[in-house]
Parts: sequence; C-alpha cells; structure tokens
Amino acid sequence: MSGELRALGLAHGLILGLLLASPLVAPGLLPWGVDALLLVGGFQLRLADRRFALRGEAKDWISHILMAPTRLLRWGATAVVALIAGDMGLAQTIALAAIVCELVAYPLCTLLLGQRGLRWSTGALILLLVAIGVMARNPAHPILCFLIGVTACMVWLRGPDGEPRALALALGGGAAATLTLLVPGALPFAAPIITVCATWVLAHLSVLRRRPLPWRLGTPPIRVR
Repeated sequence: MSGELRALGLAHGLILGLLLASPLVAPGLLPWGVDALLLVGGFQLRLADRRFALRGEAKDWISHILMAPTRLLRWGATAVVALIAGDMGLAQTIALAAIVCELVAYPLCTLLLGQRGLRWSTGALILLLVAIGVMARNPAHPILCFLIGVTACMVWLRGPDGEPRALALALGGGAAATLTLLVPGALPFAAPIITVCATWVLAHLSVLRRRPLPWRLGTPPIRVR
C-alpha cells in the first residue's frame, strides 16, 4: 500500500510538519491540526489494513501495529508538539487516545464494520460526525477523530473511487460545509466534515481515471528521434 495514494500521503506529511511548527507560528491552530492529523491517520491505517474481519488469533488484535510499528511515532510527535506548546492536558489526552485507538477502538471498528456494506459505513460515519459536533472538546474527541477517518476510508473503499462524479460530490460537500462556517456555532460540525471531504478529494485525485477514448483509424503519428 505504500505510495498508492500519493496526494493523500503528501498532505499527511504536510499536516504533520505544520503541526510541529504550529507552537511557534500559530498556537491557536494546534487543536484543529491534531484533529486533522488523527483523521487522516485513521484513513491511512484502514487503507493499508483492509481486513474484513479479525481472524481469531490473539496476535491478530494488534496486527495493524505489527504491520507498521513506525506509524506510532506520529502519535508521539503529536504529544511532543502539545508539550512544546505548553498544553499538558492535550498531551495526556493524545497519549490516552493513542492507547485506546490502537488497542480497542480500531480492532472493534474492524470487527463491527469490516464485513458491512456501504450503507452501514455511511450511517456510522454520519453518527460519528454528529457525535463529535455535539460533544465538542472532551477526552473522547481525538478518538472520535480517528474513528471518523477509519469509517471515511471504509465509505471510500466501498464507493466509486477515482470517478470524476465522485470527485465532484466530494468537492461540493466540502464547499457546502465551508459555507456553513458563516453560521454561529457550526464550526464543531463543519470542521470534521471539511476534513473528510478534503481527504476524499485527495484520495480520488490519487486514483482518478480518465474517460476511455474510442480507437480511431487514421494516419499514425510521425515520431522524430
């Protein structure tokens, strides 16, 4: 799976770099950067794993960790950024979220939704987006961001990936969510939706397929060496 979605991988690295620089440049953007990093990280993990069900072995519960243990460094880097910014509470929340997401939330999500269809994945994604908007900032917020990324990837994998129409729908959804920012109090709901739509756009652009052109008879092109 390495390098399959280059645009999304570049964006993931860019978010991590901006997050490392945010304590010096814009400390106020740190919480939103953490949310985006966790959401894209959940999307990338599900994309690389793609299991439909757990296979019953004890080691299989943490097989996603054994698959890419260096991925855990991003959790540590995020917690270090929170410490640099002087937010000890956020650092502790990120550390706790890392344990819960890797050992409990992701395996349970795979167990419950791994064999479900598009409707189930879409319904779970909508419920998570509503929950993260209603609950606002609390210790479960990073876990919800991570699970939103996982379920968003499930929806993308079960939907029409790489089609121009699906790309247009993702762009339209992101634009509509951006317009709702004009409404007071809409930011907790709009921010994760915008991040999900932006992630879908980058994923579609990474595998966008051109429309097939019919073969025509004609004079072959002249090639000059």
